[in-house]
Amino acid sequence: MSWEHFIYFAIVSILCWAYGAYAAWKDKTKTAYTSTGLGLLVFFAFIIAMWISLERPPLRTMGETRLWYSFFLPMAGLIVYIRWKYKWILSFSTLLSVVFICVNLFKPEIHNKTLMPALQSPWFAPHVIVYMFAYALLGAATLMAVYLLFFKKNHNSHFSTEMGITDNLVYVGLSFMTFGMLFGALWAKEAWGHYWAWDPKETWAAITWFAYLAYIHYRLMPKSDVKTALWMLLIDFILLQMCWWGINYLPSAQATSVHTYMN
Repeated sequence: MSWEHFIYFAIVSILCWAYGAYAAWKDKTKTAYTSTGLGLLVFFAFIIAMWISLERPPLRTMGETRLWYSFFLPMAGLIVYIRWKYKWILSFSTLLSVVFICVNLFKPEIHNKTLMPALQSPWFAPHVIVYMFAYALLGAATLMAVYLLFFKKNHNSHFSTEMGITDNLVYVGLSFMTFGMLFGALWAKEAWGHYWAWDPKETWAAITWFAYLAYIHYRLMPKSDVKTALWMLLIDFILLQMCWWGINYLPSAQATSVHTYMN
């Protein structure tokens, strides 16, 4: 299996996800489950095939992490749909996943078997995979924020069902992000001899973690404003993007970051 085969798996997966989103709008719940789940299986089959072909977890390059994010987004959408029956979430999660898939198709990166010694750690795979799942859940929370800010007209109900869903996504997403940071600290200790060194990547990870924690604490305040909380989520997601790939463009990260192997 090579990267050139990705387009075929991607097309099949997108068609399945799109049909699942259509079925959700038509209140065909079982069809939505089946079609979305089938798309996830097809996409995951490619990830496993790449894992076997590369003889390492496909997690080294930015393109490979986008691969996991493209997979976890529809999964997060499906979880929300199964739990709360929000019809539009499958459409939004599919659309966002397609964006990342297209980036990978139009900007292919080198995917070889090379894995530097620091990445040959049992903590490497769980650290990145858990982080990507956290990012997907927080991405779904961002979709909810966009929907509530720009599409839903009634903001009078302070603890509405939609805000409850958004909060739950942030709770779970931040929990997985916390586990990801702990796995990363254990990995850093094994690879470089210290748990934390305020590397640019680590600094932005801490900023992002505290930003989402601030959202949770703000939501727990008795007189917190819904719109303010939603705008906080949008800002938090921008910080998340900075932590994920934006730091690669910072001169300080290019000069000193031990995470530049992800390029």
